[in-house]
Amino acid sequence: MRIGVVAPARSIDEQVAAATAALAAIAFPNVDLVFHDQCFAEDGHFAGPDAVRAAAFLEYANDPAFDAIWFARGGYGSNRILSAVMPELNEAARAKTYIGYSDMGFLLGALYARRIGRPVHGPMPIEIGRKDQGVCVARSLDWLVNRDPAVLEPNIGDAPVIAMNLAILTAMIGTQWLPDMTDHVLMIEEVSEPLYRIDRMLFTLSHSTQLKGLAGIRLGQVVDVQENEPRFGETPEEMAARWCGEMGVPYLGRAEIGHSADNRIVPFGLVSR
Repeated sequence: MRIGVVAPARSIDEQVAAATAALAAIAFPNVDLVFHDQCFAEDGHFAGPDAVRAAAFLEYANDPAFDAIWFARGGYGSNRILSAVMPELNEAARAKTYIGYSDMGFLLGALYARRIGRPVHGPMPIEIGRKDQGVCVARSLDWLVNRDPAVLEPNIGDAPVIAMNLAILTAMIGTQWLPDMTDHVLMIEEVSEPLYRIDRMLFTLSHSTQLKGLAGIRLGQVVDVQENEPRFGETPEEMAARWCGEMGVPYLGRAEIGHSADNRIVPFGLVSR
């Protein structure tokens, strides 16, 4: 299996690539993991200018020699290339799996909206630095190579599912890139936000006309929460349940996704175990 790694937002350093490649060589010897040189480019905040990031993504996505695209990391920036890349994806791109999360939700959501390939919410190479002996990163490789049901988010049921970072999801509302989530269970997670901003994003989600018909919502991890002054007074779960009530959508409890080593795999759509 040949997996191409690109960085549509921020860059990684070569040590991350080397460590991830070493893990793949030991645990998944049949995998050819290819990091595009663009992953190491720097242009201010970004892994190269918009045009460079777009070209790298299209080069690997449209190449039939690659079976899957693994996004190197999140950060910010993949939304800036959507208009450039989406119209240029070919038949080879439609046959691929795409895996990542966080800012990569922009690309995963846009791909899913157009039924291009198989978008998957899952860990990225940047997470090789977690103190978990590579378990988190290996989870994505295990799904790509073996379709191992053991790495899936355990609450996935018979309904189609989609998993996204809350800030990315709400940024997509009102745009052409947001997929139709009718009858889907939506799993959301968040990182590095104060509780009042999380509440505000849940308000946007619950009152969006583009998100009618959800089968339910699950709340993933909410980590590295910035301090509120004064104390906000509600937990993320209390907020999620309250806004689900206002939205008229069942709150289904927690989900094992988020910015931590416990992040599990969520393929978009119907999932066969």
